[in-house]
Amino acid sequence: MKTGNLTNYHSHSLYCDGRAGLEDFVRFALSEGFTSYGFSSHAPLPFSTAWTMEWDCMDDYLSEFRRLKAKYANRIELYIGLEIDYLNEESNPSIARFQELPLDYRIGSVHLLYNDLGEVVDVDVPATTFRKIVDEHFGGDLDRVIRLYYERLMRMVELGGFDIVGHADKMHYNASCYRPGLLDEPWYDRLVREYFSLIAHRGYQVEINTKAYRDLGTFYPNERYFPLLRELGIRVQVNSDSHYPERINNSRPEALRALKRAGYGAVMELHGGEWQPMPILL
Repeated sequence: MKTGNLTNYHSHSLYCDGRAGLEDFVRFALSEGFTSYGFSSHAPLPFSTAWTMEWDCMDDYLSEFRRLKAKYANRIELYIGLEIDYLNEESNPSIARFQELPLDYRIGSVHLLYNDLGEVVDVDVPATTFRKIVDEHFGGDLDRVIRLYYERLMRMVELGGFDIVGHADKMHYNASCYRPGLLDEPWYDRLVREYFSLIAHRGYQVEINTKAYRDLGTFYPNERYFPLLRELGIRVQVNSDSHYPERINNSRPEALRALKRAGYGAVMELHGGEWQPMPILL
């Protein structure tokens, strides 16, 4: 087996908001020497969006995956998953409709909040847009938005139904832009520690999401929490959350080095259909 921890389990294709077809990602993974690769389109929500898959595409998604898995069987291990949002008690990774799908794994994420009018608001947006959302939908109460976000994350963890926590604290960057110094505020630190403690208690993996590192200089979760993850015994994997084939390997070495500095010696990879701890090789 090639070394270098060349795997990725978080990527988005034309079935949702990605910019290329499944096979384009496979070909690029092969060109980069990847040994294991997984697809994780945004799962359907109860309403249509520009970034999630529709239910009527699910059979095509699964069928095309099976074709590619067979075609490239001797060259790379391919796996199929979904990134499933916690929206509410009726739409989240744990519901039967998602559990019944023949998937290899599931990523649980939060992108959406409800405002005071009961409207769904997307908070996974650029920092300037996030500021407008906090001001216009939540009366400028950043603390409340953060608490709502983590309440939803923790409820998702309580309900379960997934394998990997997606971009665990993604709001930290936008919230820090809104109020510099936020991450050093004791109440925020306590909230994040409570969240990761619950993840550890439930035994879920956390991805080190490298998508924003090149442009924004941060991982999700923030690197300051890597030692805490290690202390709590949380298993980690490195994913690029790529929407473009050429970005599937972005910032992987930086993430692996950061994990080593935090005391990690292994990352989780899918091989032979099983999650296995693999030594970090740089």
